[in-house]
Amino acid sequence: MLQLENITFTVPASDSGTEPPSGQTIINDVSFAFEQGRFYAITGPNGSGKTTIAKLIMGINELTSGKITFNGRDISRLPINERSNAGIVYGFQHPARFKGTTFRDLLSISLGSDDEDKLVRIISRVGVCSLDFLDKPVDSKLSGGEIKKIELATVIARNPKVAIYDEPDTGIDLWTIGPMVDLLKREQKENNTTTIVVSHNKSFLEAADTLLLIKKGKIAYTGDLAGAMPMLEDLSVCTFDELCQGEDDAQCYR
Repeated sequence: MLQLENITFTVPASDSGTEPPSGQTIINDVSFAFEQGRFYAITGPNGSGKTTIAKLIMGINELTSGKITFNGRDISRLPINERSNAGIVYGFQHPARFKGTTFRDLLSISLGSDDEDKLVRIISRVGVCSLDFLDKPVDSKLSGGEIKKIELATVIARNPKVAIYDEPDTGIDLWTIGPMVDLLKREQKENNTTTIVVSHNKSFLEAADTLLLIKKGKIAYTGDLAGAMPMLEDLSVCTFDELCQGEDDAQCYR
């Protein structure tokens, strides 16, 4: 369905300073096949390359070498908009905010319709019960939970074949994480969506059909969370503080 074949990403040379520095290889000869309708979690230490893999699939970063195929089609050099039209959709860790734009505007664009009945059906799927929420400006006044619901709704409205979520729990409270996991699992099962979540959060790792542990730009492990625990607890792979980033340890690996 979605196949990564020996993909490599090296930071391009630049006249301006980059972080990480130009010439550094972030993803090194990675191959993996994502199956239709399954739930995947990508995890690993900070800087290991997990978000870069997601961005390479979406086309936000351009491959240095290798190949990505989607339903038998080589998409390695396709721009983001064409990948989106093909059914690959991306939810950002820090969703954009647009001064002067309402949630209704964004959702109508994603859905391809401004039919209010259709908009209401979408927002109800992400737990928004107030019609007034549609007319909220997508600006800095929104809470972390509100902007995440907007991001989730715009992804779901696209009816994606592949839905990629980068750190979807960023900026939300612990009480929201469980319902978010339930939502993504429900969308995956009901719509046969291939769901890829980049996360440190134990709730997402437990929910995954397959977990990918990334270390130094390579896949160090594939399987379930129980099988990954010995590697996650090995401080030569990563540290607890590094993984949790100050989060409540009940939601982290231990």
